[in-house]
Amino acid sequence: MNDDLNGGLNDDDLLGEEDWGDEEFDAGLLEEELRQAAAVLDPVPAELQQIAVDAYLLHDLDARVAELTFDSLVDALPVRGVGDAPRMLTFRAGEVTVDVEVSARGLMGQVLPPQPARIEVLGGPRPGSPLTADDLGRFTGDVPLSGPFALRLRTGGDVVVTEWLRA
Repeated sequence: MNDDLNGGLNDDDLLGEEDWGDEEFDAGLLEEELRQAAAVLDPVPAELQQIAVDAYLLHDLDARVAELTFDSLVDALPVRGVGDAPRMLTFRAGEVTVDVEVSARGLMGQVLPPQPARIEVLGGPRPGSPLTADDLGRFTGDVPLSGPFALRLRTGGDVVVTEWLRA
């Protein structure tokens, strides 16, 4: 009955679903055409693309991840009468420990065992200004943190990245 309604054509003929051979179908060509159509009809915003590129640049395959072992928001007992106490954090990766105090004025900390280090505050698409730890491992940064952040430490040939936290 379907053939009578469609003038003798079957469903495959109407839908253009002929039997295609492997030699006639080029998946690479189809993929390229779909990419071009998506670029025209639904382009990726330039800002989002830049954020993705910058985030990839922050990725460090050789870095060891420093685990958060103490957070005063979770582990410390609140002190009555102290309204704007700084947040104390301790991260550990193997023998390297990083103690950090985060306040409204910025951050300060120390790398243990004491050693010089270059520290980057990661906080989004652009890396922050680098900080330098002195021979005793002490460092300070006077830029208040907002949003998610992590620290990347370079000590000699070692690279350590802390877990991400919200300021």
